[in-house]
Amino acid sequence: MNSEISKYNSSQAESDREICERLSEILCENLIDAESKIWHSHPVWFLDGNPITGYSKQKKGIRLMFWSGKSFNEEFLNVHGGKFQDASVFYNSVSEINEEDLKRALKKSETIQWDYKNIVKRKGELILIQK
Repeated sequence: MNSEISKYNSSQAESDREICERLSEILCENLIDAESKIWHSHPVWFLDGNPITGYSKQKKGIRLMFWSGKSFNEEFLNVHGGKFQDASVFYNSVSEINEEDLKRALKKSETIQWDYKNIVKRKGELILIQK
């Protein structure tokens, strides 16, 4: 695991730290070709420079976000962004993490991707990357 992400996880309160550590384990195990790093102050996984998933501490809990998650049609990703294609789920206990749901979404994240990497160059327009 990326040492910056490990440091981020360690800085969380105990229950949040457990969630972050479990999420990072699952993400690292299932996104083998992804690069992970701290980006905009929280852990993010990238494929070919495109942000795929990441998590952050928010008031409602630990938010796991998939940048292209709205296109996954996954019920557990029940918080949808308004302007872009992101979708999220909040966790307040490690026991809330359904590993099967998460693995299924991670598999989809490898093939269903909106091109966030070039969003500035395209002046805010998102296009679906054909994989």
